[in-house]
Amino acid sequence: MALLRNIFKGGAAVPHRKNTAQKETLKMNVPEKVIIPMLQHIGAPCEPLVKKGDTVKVGQIIGNSDKFVSAPVHSSVSGTVTNIVPVLFPGGMQVTSVEITTDGMQEVHESVKPISYSSNKELLEAIRQSGLVGLGGAGFPTHVKLSPPPDKPVDTLIINAAECEPYITSDYREIIENSGNIIGGINILKELLKVKNVYIGIEDNKPEAIKVMTHLAEKIDDIKVIKLRSRYPQGAEKMLIYSITGRKVPPGKLPLDVGVIVMNVNSVSFVSEYIKTGMPLIKKRVTVDGSAVKNPSNVEILIGTPLKDVFDFCGGFNSEVHKVLMGGPMMGIAQHSLNLPVMKYTNALLAFGKEETETGEESPCIRCGRCVYACPMNLMPLYINLHALKENIDELEKYKPNDCIECGSCSYVCPAKRHLVQSIRLAKAQLRKAAAK
Repeated sequence: MALLRNIFKGGAAVPHRKNTAQKETLKMNVPEKVIIPMLQHIGAPCEPLVKKGDTVKVGQIIGNSDKFVSAPVHSSVSGTVTNIVPVLFPGGMQVTSVEITTDGMQEVHESVKPISYSSNKELLEAIRQSGLVGLGGAGFPTHVKLSPPPDKPVDTLIINAAECEPYITSDYREIIENSGNIIGGINILKELLKVKNVYIGIEDNKPEAIKVMTHLAEKIDDIKVIKLRSRYPQGAEKMLIYSITGRKVPPGKLPLDVGVIVMNVNSVSFVSEYIKTGMPLIKKRVTVDGSAVKNPSNVEILIGTPLKDVFDFCGGFNSEVHKVLMGGPMMGIAQHSLNLPVMKYTNALLAFGKEETETGEESPCIRCGRCVYACPMNLMPLYINLHALKENIDELEKYKPNDCIECGSCSYVCPAKRHLVQSIRLAKAQLRKAAAK
């Protein structure tokens, strides 16, 4: 294991604040009800396979789609379907969701049994049926990621354990608590993908995780643990690929275009556990933290559990809450209600008081260039901001806002407190609208 000399351009030196790193995962009790959305992934939404009044069991498929880029949804509890309703999500989308009142018995569905397979095709179908999507926050269906087209050969698998956002420690706890499953999952994926190289990338602010995985990887050929410099957004796919391999993913392209597949460490671990038990994706480890949380913790939560129940399990709030985020403070999404559910891709729930959420008033751009230096994608956020606010579509196209990964580094370093990420999202929407005309 060695500290790589490759380092991506830009980024930001954000504080770590890994307050829950040494806190063993707590298992949350079964809630009185769950709300399970039919869209918890990038791609096509599922159609409900149950109706009001139906009895369901743990692990039962309750939503599915015949589209390739999609992933089935399972019940995380046993109980009765009490409603099927649209739920307003933070992005403004109404998502059909299945509400289940639990019976507390957690009776497992008869379809849940260890997985056997005799071909890669059967393994990929099993992974699809598990409902697995990227557990690092992206939510991309895993069976799609693991099915590269013939014209894009893959020689490298990267396991993403960088976990570069402040507060979040759910990936770190997976390494400490379930390292054997991670190695098991890597071996399954190595055989599936026939890759020559496997790298586990971990930032250097997690020495214990590096130690644990290095000890296990030394016993296996072709697996190397890479200690990465702590620099946000080190865990973003394109930054991680460059830091580990030196390969640059071109704008508008995917890791597959440079022969790489990147998998989150929790996703890899789940593959191993799923093959052994057959239990689909019904639960998630979530870091619950922030200045307003009374007892910050890592919590194993059934998918669909209302956010209020999660915070109550962690002792409730110790001050007035001004903002709740699903995800980290850099890329997380503000939640408009504590009645919204935990999703497959939820890796953190953060609650903050007034002091942490006051960003100050925007002032005019002083052309200092800090956003340009901070952008890991070599963009010019100040000009995207300018032209988005003026709706200069022709000028916007020149500055390529669609290449932005929305990491927030530009906004973080801006002394004028410009809302740069929001304006870049606006720019993307303006370009989509213009293209549709």
